[in-house]
Amino acid sequence: MKHVKACLAFAAALSLVSTVVPARAEPLKNIVLVHGAWVDASGWKPVYEILTREGFHVTMVQEPETSFADDVTAAKRILDLQDGPTLLVGHSYGGSIITEAGVHPNVVGLVYVAAHAPDIGEDEGELGKKMPSVLAKTEGAIKKTPDQYTYLNPADFPKLFAPDLPREQAEFESRSQVLAAAQVFSTPLTAAAWKTKPSWGIVAESDKIINPDLERWYYARAKSHERWYYARAKSHTTEINGASHSVYESHPKEVAAVITEAARNAEKLAAR
Repeated sequence: MKHVKACLAFAAALSLVSTVVPARAEPLKNIVLVHGAWVDASGWKPVYEILTREGFHVTMVQEPETSFADDVTAAKRILDLQDGPTLLVGHSYGGSIITEAGVHPNVVGLVYVAAHAPDIGEDEGELGKKMPSVLAKTEGAIKKTPDQYTYLNPADFPKLFAPDLPREQAEFESRSQVLAAAQVFSTPLTAAAWKTKPSWGIVAESDKIINPDLERWYYARAKSHERWYYARAKSHTTEINGASHSVYESHPKEVAAVITEAARNAEKLAAR
């Protein structure tokens, strides 16, 4: 009888332990990539191919660039389709989009790739004036249609947007631009996901579209490593020397490595 009681007590103890052990968090497998102004999602293909080989489920957002609200809605529409924790990545103007859309409940982390990261009430156009880029100082480089859509002068595109891409590729992209409504650059944000979610940043050291110092300032302000990581953690800003604004195309391995690191760490954070 004593033996039976002891076995029952042991079984009860095991049952109690099993009820207090936390369930393992769902692994992060989803990555959503958001492109910037004047281009489309096809530029993400080199990064996409690397990430899919790593086993991630990768989806690109094709924003219309008709208004900031439309572009955020396009991103949220893709986020709604994800089946679990998601890392949201934005390039250039796409950084403003992920900052606003990143409050979506599926998003557990953000990666800024040569990108803007405004705060609530800010817009990237005004912030860009504080640290002007080479583009901002190049007269006539930004063209505007009568109905207020912007594009880069095709003659300037290769040397400003993509000087480290093969000339033929840069010229093709200059002729396949997605014209962006001028208002997308001046719409104040109503949310700033980097305030509540961990973020990583990539500085394109030779960027002529966004001043690299502005990129550094954005990422330092987010201070993601201070809020989310133990004291010995390194800063989660990566600088890629010699990289142009087209860093995601010219240095896909380095960009994919940062995204992969962010995905692995965001997964750990989601498990806490």
